[in-house]
Amino acid sequence: MPPDAPTMTRLEDQIRWYDAKSGTSQIKFKLLKGLEIFSAVAITLAGSSEMKGHITAYLGAVVLAVEAIEHLNQYQQNWISYRSTCEALKHEKYLFLATAGPYSTAAEPIKLLAERIEALISREHAKWVSEQEEATKTKSRAKLPPRT
Repeated sequence: MPPDAPTMTRLEDQIRWYDAKSGTSQIKFKLLKGLEIFSAVAITLAGSSEMKGHITAYLGAVVLAVEAIEHLNQYQQNWISYRSTCEALKHEKYLFLATAGPYSTAAEPIKLLAERIEALISREHAKWVSEQEEATKTKSRAKLPPRT
């Protein structure tokens, strides 16, 4: 199979995409978590200063805002999910290239590869949609007035 075949092009494109998105999510998660930890520690230290009321209030607001951003954007979950999908795609690529695993006995290995990589990508998309729907439901429930 030529290296520029559509299936291999798609596979390489998806590996690059998931790798990049995983890395970006990891960096964002770690930066925000670091800011959150730094602010929480600073709140404790600020307790001994003369302006402790103002400083602790601002730092508390930073912690709250960072936590809200993390929760809203799901950086840690995306990082793990994207990395997992990227590694699964690489796994399929190397099995295919080695004519190993399910590709060793397949009548048409390239078709099997296409089906398997699209199944992985579809699962990731379905999981993402499900998470978005759940987040929307959670937001809607939070906005509802309490029942009396």
